[in-house]
Amino acid sequence: MKALIPAAGLGTRFLPATKAQPKEMLLVVDRPAIQYVVEEGLASAADEVVIINSHEKKAIEEHFSPNPELVALLRERGKGAYADMVEYVGNLNVSYVYQEEALGLGHAVRCAAEKTGDEPFYVLLGDVLVPNNKMLPAMQAVSDAHGGASVIAVMPVPDEEVGRFGVIAGEAVADDVWKVESLVEKPALADAPSNLAVFGRYLLSPRVMELLADVEPGVGGEIQLTDALDAVLKEEEMYALIIDPADGFDTGTVESWLETNNILWKQKQGR
Repeated sequence: MKALIPAAGLGTRFLPATKAQPKEMLLVVDRPAIQYVVEEGLASAADEVVIINSHEKKAIEEHFSPNPELVALLRERGKGAYADMVEYVGNLNVSYVYQEEALGLGHAVRCAAEKTGDEPFYVLLGDVLVPNNKMLPAMQAVSDAHGGASVIAVMPVPDEEVGRFGVIAGEAVADDVWKVESLVEKPALADAPSNLAVFGRYLLSPRVMELLADVEPGVGGEIQLTDALDAVLKEEEMYALIIDPADGFDTGTVESWLETNNILWKQKQGR
């Protein structure tokens, strides 16, 4: 089972900082944002993390590559703790596929089809952090309880945020679980079927990957993952796990990235 991390986007909200540095490599307290996501994927049932990268983002691959020369130099200078951290990151089980054109999230996920094969797979958006690594196991438990169904994480959002996300329609089947009936990508508030927005964590059946091959460009002229999820609902059940907003952090804007740094720094300092 693979955990896919789409990372080929342009990071336009962070320009000019992301002109030369990938957004995913921006520091969150003590490590690049994407390292949190890789560690989360490897802490789940996944046996490998696959980063869907751009050829322009070599810094991501360099970060997760072994660097024995640097490790040796750090140990020689008595900086063993730093050497351990560099060695650890270089040994994480990460591989890469490439999205040649930025044609949307659904297109990015489809680029990893040969990696996932006929198995379920996770999708972890790179600007969403879950430092406690508990969300994917909770989603897996929901899937197991419903015959291996696809599961998405959702979170209540205020009215002014609804248009930024995919939003679900459905009905509650437990305190924190909904059965999903449909999804709408970035709806106007008047068209939103609920305030439950997709949070950036997915556990998807192999059929979703198959359907992505036929999805037509949608909102913004892009191939949307949400459209494939809506299509699979005609064939399979899907559930949504409602998460506590305190369980995860959206770093997709400068404001939310700064807020995430502030919160996680205070947690690290025990405040």
